[in-house]
Amino acid sequence: MPDYLVDPETDLVEKQFAVIYTPRKQRNRFPENCVFVMTSEEEAHAQADPDNNRHAALVYGPSRSSEGFRLYYLVEWL
Repeated sequence: MPDYLVDPETDLVEKQFAVIYTPRKQRNRFPENCVFVMTSEEEAHAQADPDNNRHAALVYGPSRSSEGFRLYYLVEWL
């Protein structure tokens, strides 16, 4: 069960392919400055560089947090 809500009536938050810069893959949400949105899964795989902490992923976002930050939520690592 995901810990985020998605409103199917709007497209404010959408599922996207991305490359995430993170030294640890245990987190499930990331600030927008660590997420690089890609146009396709193939592009995410091509831009990923695990040796430099850049991992391909499927994310929901961006979503505004209660503190005003824009966050992306991990759906799955690719």
